[in-house]
Amino acid sequence: MKLLNLPSVRQIPTSSDTVYAFEVSGHVSDDDAEALAEYMNDAFDRHEKVNMLMKLDGYTGSDMDAIFDGEVIESRWRSLFNVEKYAVVGAPDGASKMIAFMDKILPVDAKSFASHEEAMAWEFVGEKTL
Repeated sequence: MKLLNLPSVRQIPTSSDTVYAFEVSGHVSDDDAEALAEYMNDAFDRHEKVNMLMKLDGYTGSDMDAIFDGEVIESRWRSLFNVEKYAVVGAPDGASKMIAFMDKILPVDAKSFASHEEAMAWEFVGEKTL
């Protein structure tokens, strides 16, 4: 599967075909959100369970209409059943608190890490960056 490389989302290579890592920077457009969702839906079709790592250090926001996109809705729903571990690096404080809360009620093992804890995030998802 070809690595995803969009204006605001760049896939980070991993050595495992079940660990997906992405660096998000700037503003995520509706088109980028839809492309990422399509990419992950394809991954969910091929693997029963995957781990994900998202680096958000440069993230500044996203198009609001992306949340109503059918492909985005489908990938978010499927992630509840197909993602085993989900690490977020460099999330804004409010997002970090939401991830900690959601970890308690969703069937996904989700954790937020500060930027300086990136190595721990990679270890959490069972991978090292290449």
